[in-house]
Amino acid sequence: MRRFKLIKQDPWLEPSAKDIEERFARFQEKLKFIERDFGSLPEFAEGYKYFGVHVDATRKGWVYREWAPQANALYLTGDFNNWEQYSCPMVKNEFGVWEVFIDEETYGKTFVHGSKIKVLVDSQKGLNYRIPAYITRVVQDEDTKNFSGQLWFPEVFSWKGDTFKIKSADDLFIYECHVGMAQEKEGVGTYAEFTENILPRIKTDGYNAIQMMAIQEHPYYGSFGYHVSNFFAASSRFGTPEDLKTLIKTAHQMGIAVILDIVHSHTVKNTVEGINEFDGSDSQYFHPGSRGEHPEWDSKIFDYGKTEVLRFLLSNVKYWMEEFHFDGFRFDGVGSMMYFHHGLETIDSREKYFSQGVEWDAITYLQLANHLIHSLNPKAISIAEDVTGMPGLTATVDDGGLGFDYRLGMGVPDFWIKLLKEFKDEDWDIHQMWQVLNDRLPHVKTIAYAESHDQALVGDKTLAFRLMDKEMYFHMHKDDPDLVIERGIALHKMIRLFTVSLGGQAYMNFMGNEFGHPEWIDFPREGNGWSYKYCRRQWSLVDNPELKYQFLGAFDKAMLNVVCKNQFMSSQFAQQLNMDEQNKTIVFERNNLIFVFNFHPFNSVPNYRFQVPKSGNYKIILNSDSKAFGGHGRIDESILYPAVKDADSGDYFLSIYNTNRTAVALKKVER
Repeated sequence: MRRFKLIKQDPWLEPSAKDIEERFARFQEKLKFIERDFGSLPEFAEGYKYFGVHVDATRKGWVYREWAPQANALYLTGDFNNWEQYSCPMVKNEFGVWEVFIDEETYGKTFVHGSKIKVLVDSQKGLNYRIPAYITRVVQDEDTKNFSGQLWFPEVFSWKGDTFKIKSADDLFIYECHVGMAQEKEGVGTYAEFTENILPRIKTDGYNAIQMMAIQEHPYYGSFGYHVSNFFAASSRFGTPEDLKTLIKTAHQMGIAVILDIVHSHTVKNTVEGINEFDGSDSQYFHPGSRGEHPEWDSKIFDYGKTEVLRFLLSNVKYWMEEFHFDGFRFDGVGSMMYFHHGLETIDSREKYFSQGVEWDAITYLQLANHLIHSLNPKAISIAEDVTGMPGLTATVDDGGLGFDYRLGMGVPDFWIKLLKEFKDEDWDIHQMWQVLNDRLPHVKTIAYAESHDQALVGDKTLAFRLMDKEMYFHMHKDDPDLVIERGIALHKMIRLFTVSLGGQAYMNFMGNEFGHPEWIDFPREGNGWSYKYCRRQWSLVDNPELKYQFLGAFDKAMLNVVCKNQFMSSQFAQQLNMDEQNKTIVFERNNLIFVFNFHPFNSVPNYRFQVPKSGNYKIILNSDSKAFGGHGRIDESILYPAVKDADSGDYFLSIYNTNRTAVALKKVER
């Protein structure tokens, strides 16, 4: 039996060696099948070049292909033939693939860029107009609100000059964003507006990657993009595909990587806009019956064991990388994909990770997807949204894992919420705080975050709103002292620094949270009169020099600057130096930086003494109590702090003024 590196790194998995071997064997078997029948995995993932509408220069026209094995007949219709139902019938081959040729001589003047199309499907469900599954452009009629496919034959986009490559040694600072709600106006923002107005902010703030939500077309705006209907279509709400390409190219020119929040865990049930029951059956892309239903999300679950489903999803991965130059993906709902119980049951044994309720086909798909991603771009970023802790999630496939580069540290924001909701400040357990932020395996690369879009939605609260609530509406002017706001600003800074300095090898923030955006996200819906008032970002708040939001924004920028310059996130775990329960103070070292966190509501301690690993002089390089960050300015940042050798122990100690609700970072310097 092969001994995988995964097991060598984590001996706890030794009893599951056979399960890990079988997991790898299933991947190898599927890959060999693909290579035998399609040549290679990258060739297999070119379904988007075969299906859908394409120019056929040899025959002088266009060819449209669709996989619909259970359908009785298919007819292409649209503006080009005045929506005649049966004038363009399609022919089915032995693999269930339908095809029709649209000749230039007959339709050359009407089968043009921008015209609308649908395919009429005759099946056991009757006659139904559907949007082609591989369509690359979908638009909504303003009057009827109906969606249609759209022919898209633009001039070839120029990627000239886009030589951006992710540097694997860089620390990763991700700005999670939603194009539609990124502007301050009460309406839907565009790719072009994001490029012009938001990318410069992201660059200036120090983030080197954006994670784009809601790009794949979705019929309901309020789904946050997680109920995808058209997997190959960039949402037309925000502009054209070329606008999105311009956004990505511009980001690359700024040194910013672009990650797509890709949804392959499920899809909408819609039979008008989406692919559900496309050929009349409930088992074309999905498992039949109840197994194909996601009970929590009211959506459909893919049958990852089917060849054409694998081709569809893997082609989708390659499409976004090749056609749009995305630098990687954040895979949504990985925990849901990997288990029949969708990660909703407690996993408290090895067996439940490997054999009990495990969806092997989905795991094989994820291995294939990651293998493909890194074949196309070895530096690409692959992130798993998983709270189950599947062993080997971030190990390479060859090492016995699933092949992701990072996992999201989803337990951290949940912890902060619980702490703020259920405990008084004076009852915070610093030992628990340390344990939660360090609760990860050394070989599992983790993205730390204090809050994401999940905490910003209606029904939940951001950290800023939990800390300051309604007082944010009345006391955020610089000249308006308020104890609630003072506490909130102090803890907001400390929580974020504590998270970034301890929680992982990368960091993520949702747009606007860096400056404590005061309002939740509420998408237009019937319950709010279809208003966009709360579906936007109020950048004017942080831009206003008279408001306290600027303090949080400035601290976030300074925090990332310190982290980036010292590259300590790529280092291993921090070294604990002091745990002082009485003063709620935690002191630790990571990659030669010393951090002191005093979470106590009121204890400030002069000449606070603690051990440090090395002799020398230390200087404060970040101080959350600085007046520039809305603090009280109680600490003199200009002085050097000498590490004094203890005569008895021989150890070195620093002494500082340890002020309450303050975090400082110190660095050894030369005189």
